[in-house]
Amino acid sequence: MVGVGAKVWRQLEHDIATGQLPPGSRVDVKSVAERFGVSRTPAREALLQLAAAGLIDFQPRRGGIVITLDPGAALAMVEVLVVLEARAAQLAAERMNDDGRAELQAAHATGAAAAAKGDGSAYADANERFHELIYRGARNDYLHRQVLDLRSRLAFHRPVALAQPERMRASNADHALILAAILRSDPEAARLAMTNHIAVGGTTQTELMALAAKRRARQPG
Repeated sequence: MVGVGAKVWRQLEHDIATGQLPPGSRVDVKSVAERFGVSRTPAREALLQLAAAGLIDFQPRRGGIVITLDPGAALAMVEVLVVLEARAAQLAAERMNDDGRAELQAAHATGAAAAAKGDGSAYADANERFHELIYRGARNDYLHRQVLDLRSRLAFHRPVALAQPERMRASNADHALILAAILRSDPEAARLAMTNHIAVGGTTQTELMALAAKRRARQPG
């Protein structure tokens, strides 16, 4: 049952991250059980895991609602994420092996091609791959988990930010600086490049969230 619950949880987490379950969506044990063809026990386990990760507000008898982050909360998370991501890049510059560096170069090339075409979906995938390789290259499992936890809570806003052509190109330029620092084994340059990358991207993200919130507030009833 634990395995089934984990599978359901991962799919729901993905749905939240990709916007298929947007903020404010309702999820409950019955609907989740029916959707995945499982009993109520693994469905409940999955919802409890999402609640523990801060992705939904869950009450056993009422079900759950996908959390809506206000810009202030998102900015607070980004401030922590900046530090963690910068440390990961710093460690990757020290610890990443040759195979990891080759993979990082390939991921950057894929992202550059997507940015040139203005393909936001492809760039978002390449961006995720680029950062994931850096976390692995840092060789610190605890740091890796902490970064992924924060990113999962912010993920459903990221595709919107990266869909902006100017932001996509700027992000790709940042990746080039991070990659260069890691390839030449320069931990401090990698830390500074990643700090700037996440801080600027996070600010853009929260600005878009604030704008979306204002638009919703102006909509009638």
